[in-house]
Amino acid sequence: MTDRPASAQEQFLQVLSRDEAHARFLAALAPQPLGLETLPLHAALGRVLGRRITATTDTPPFDRSGVDGFAVHAADLALADALNPVTLRLNDEVLACGRAPRLALQPGTATSIATGAPLPRGADAVMMIEDSEETQQGVRFTKAALPGQHVAFAGSDIARGQVVLEPGVVLTARELAMIAAIGQAEVQVWRRPRVAVLSTGDELVPPGGTLGPAQIFDSNGAAIAATLAEAGCEPIPYGIVPDDPDLLRAALKRAHAECDAVMLSGGTSKGAGDFTYKLIGELGAPGILAHGVALKPGKPLCLAVCDGKAVVALPGFPSSAMFTLHEIVLPVIRQLGGVPEHKAATVEARLPIRLPSEPGRTEFVMVALSQTPEGLVAHPLQRGSGAVTAFSQADGFLTIDTLADQMPAQQRVSVRLMGRDLHVPALTIIGSHCAGLDEIISRLTKKHVASRVVAVGSMGGLAALRRGDCDLAPMHLLHAESGEYNRGFLSEGMSLIPGWRRMQGLAYRQGDLRFEAGTVEDAIRASLNDPNILMINRNSGSGTRILIDRLLQGAEPPGYFNQPRSHHAVAAAIAQERADWGITIEPVARAFGLAFRPLAEEHYDFAVWEDRLASPAIEAFRAALAEASEAIVALGFAR
Repeated sequence: MTDRPASAQEQFLQVLSRDEAHARFLAALAPQPLGLETLPLHAALGRVLGRRITATTDTPPFDRSGVDGFAVHAADLALADALNPVTLRLNDEVLACGRAPRLALQPGTATSIATGAPLPRGADAVMMIEDSEETQQGVRFTKAALPGQHVAFAGSDIARGQVVLEPGVVLTARELAMIAAIGQAEVQVWRRPRVAVLSTGDELVPPGGTLGPAQIFDSNGAAIAATLAEAGCEPIPYGIVPDDPDLLRAALKRAHAECDAVMLSGGTSKGAGDFTYKLIGELGAPGILAHGVALKPGKPLCLAVCDGKAVVALPGFPSSAMFTLHEIVLPVIRQLGGVPEHKAATVEARLPIRLPSEPGRTEFVMVALSQTPEGLVAHPLQRGSGAVTAFSQADGFLTIDTLADQMPAQQRVSVRLMGRDLHVPALTIIGSHCAGLDEIISRLTKKHVASRVVAVGSMGGLAALRRGDCDLAPMHLLHAESGEYNRGFLSEGMSLIPGWRRMQGLAYRQGDLRFEAGTVEDAIRASLNDPNILMINRNSGSGTRILIDRLLQGAEPPGYFNQPRSHHAVAAAIAQERADWGITIEPVARAFGLAFRPLAEEHYDFAVWEDRLASPAIEAFRAALAEASEAIVALGFAR
């Protein structure tokens, strides 16, 4: 492996504003469509039209009937009604699709005609078969006719010489139908930019591989490629390149030569191991334009233009990579493919909680939307550059201004949607999560009842329910005075939908004798005296956290501030020896092969406003809960 450059950090993080970084990138690249290619219609879906399309024929190319009935002269039936029916002589011809008329229509006659068939010469109206009656004398009509009635005249849809489509249109089924209707079999479209996608880092393993120590799966490669494809590009995967300057140099040169643009993820952050930008600078002038942008997440973004091609090093963390790709890079790269400016859809929503922020950087916060009688509510999701799952839960994101230190609770905010369409779920569940809840959600999904679960803990769920921000708040809180679970925490007007019982207890690795002696409380107290024993905590506001704090009685042992949001995260930390003990539920501990000592059986129930119990969404939930009863018991819970 080649020695790393001694000055590997000398250029890093001369932080630019978002607008300045974008302006430099745009000016240096001066993006223009890359060129035209001709495609058959069946291959043109989703492509961008590159040349104006003008009709060379009329559509329809002849006067045709819009209904089954009789072609007539409107003047012959101008006075017809139920009291004064008019009978016309029936011609000896039946007009059908694809058959040219033989006989011109003479006054006082009618010709039988099918939908879509060409009108005979002289006809200017069609009477529906329902408004006529055949007799021995001909056809009797009891309604008047108007000129043009039920007739599509030649060129009435598209006239010869008419401009059908202008360049820049993204071709959908509608546009392709129009092009086919004027007889055109091929279409000229802008060539899609070929964009190389590379992931960098020794820690990365491709999906489907086997993780080694301190390694993670490469999620960025797939996400970036899919995002580029959605934006009208052709992503070209170059795989994972290790942290080796020679290997990365070779991969970059090849990608730069073979593609129209290059996207890397990783290798942008400050540190002795960062040599990526040095290698980017070798690809050509003007080179790096920005290395550090005042965004959160996304500060380490590196933008370059090398010999007329964009080269971008996105941050390695998923949230940082995706936000910078959407916000800074795609608006420029789209122009290489002639894609029209993307105007993201936005909606207004209420922010239920205060969001603190760090002044000096534009911050993006992903949110999930729910519908309330007062309008949409934007629930902030997990913040942080490394969050992957938040993208799957998010409907969009809000922006906190560079100079702001917070976004106040209850403020109306603009949410930029991640897609063009908004699908707010019928049922919003905020509170404590449990594996049993997954069984209910599965059954709701099969019944096409859209739902969303936001795990914030029991107390957070109750607060959301009191604000009217959700439909249900799952909880498991022991009321100290009554000794009863959950009911003592309800506000007036709330009710409980009974859920199930589950055993909370001490989880640790099999064979760890430090947690075997005495009661569970004794084992935990003994562990507090050993600085080498690490606990794994739970998030503030969860019912499990309240139980843990009672057990610790004010102590904050090593690991106390590691506070994940789920039972599964607790069990995984213990199983992977990142922690030695924690409090979790028995089914999860058993699933991870851990030893488990029971501590307390708790009730996991669902708080709901009583006036919402009869709503269709809540009724669907209760039905799914009943249907899932056996599956929930099979997981190790008790009904």
